[in-house]
Amino acid sequence: MRKPRSPMSSAHRNAGALLLLGVVLAIAVGPASGQRTPTISYITQEQIKDIGGTVDMECSVQYASDYSVHWIKTSNDRSDVVFLSTGSSLVLKDSRFSLRYDLSSTSYTLQIKDIQETDAGIYQCQVVLSVTNKITAEVPLRVRRPPIISDNSTQSIVVSEGQPAQMECYASGYPVPQITWRRENNAILPTGGATYSGNVLNINTVRKEDRGTYYCVADNGVSRGDRRNVNLEVEFAPVVTVPRPRVEQALQYDMDLECHIEAYPPPAIRWLKDSVQLSSNQHYSLSQFATADEFTDSTLRVITAEKRQYGQYICQATNKLGDAEGRVEFTESVIPVCPPACGQARYGGGASAVSVSFLLLPVATLLTIVATAAATATVRFTNRS
Repeated sequence: MRKPRSPMSSAHRNAGALLLLGVVLAIAVGPASGQRTPTISYITQEQIKDIGGTVDMECSVQYASDYSVHWIKTSNDRSDVVFLSTGSSLVLKDSRFSLRYDLSSTSYTLQIKDIQETDAGIYQCQVVLSVTNKITAEVPLRVRRPPIISDNSTQSIVVSEGQPAQMECYASGYPVPQITWRRENNAILPTGGATYSGNVLNINTVRKEDRGTYYCVADNGVSRGDRRNVNLEVEFAPVVTVPRPRVEQALQYDMDLECHIEAYPPPAIRWLKDSVQLSSNQHYSLSQFATADEFTDSTLRVITAEKRQYGQYICQATNKLGDAEGRVEFTESVIPVCPPACGQARYGGGASAVSVSFLLLPVATLLTIVATAAATATVRFTNRS
């Protein structure tokens, strides 16, 4: 027969359950059940400062007298951490940094003087509760920096006519710089208008008229901004222009035949007559003058024109993109044409050539003598009268 339970044993069991509950509650609450959890009651908002300025960052804490309070700095990508202070003591040995602790408000104020660009980042106020637990508040510090155009921006570009072109421009600085494009002498951009905003300037189909200097301007309101010159070279086939398609000159006189060439890369230029390439000799003189990378003036001088030198001449220009030519018709005239015959007219050829100025010298002398004699006779006649 089972014995009835004792009332005392039930009471012991109830007391044991209450004791166990008390232990669990004690563990949950902790040994200092009357202490409140630390908090950060105030933190300075984001700061934007100029280089050389001063910033104060305040962190107020409550119920943290038994805990460590730190200021640390971290980069924007959180890859680099620097401890600045612990409690009321500054750890960083930098005279620009200082720390003030106000006991009445339990606030920790971190001050930075003579702000440098490298001071930008995230400043954290931390209350360390345990190895794995902490309370954190952040103050982002932005430092205004003038724009600096990056080296990975376009410096020069060479494009063949008809192809697309892309010019890029990037700049660092804070606030983020705005990029504006314009052309030299405020010429109209291929995209239309005098200016274009954006990092990338695209030209869908390049024309030779698009070549020249483009300006990438970066501005963010800090300092004077930055500017880079971007040179756009456009390769195109030669274009030949003949200013005087028909020229004439008398026999035994010099005459210049001219053509203007526009091309890039610079072309090879030659003159032909009757399908024969000409060169400088006693009958011809060739000269070229480049006024710019794309412009060349070519002159063929016919020396002491002879009958066989009259006819059609061809000025031909060639580069890797193509060729072009211009034609000049050289005909005989009765009267010498000046220039280039001015003061250089000749009669006969070779060593027997006689200068016009030489022939005119005796005539001028004779006229002077006649004029002098006439004047003398007039004076004598007047005196007799």
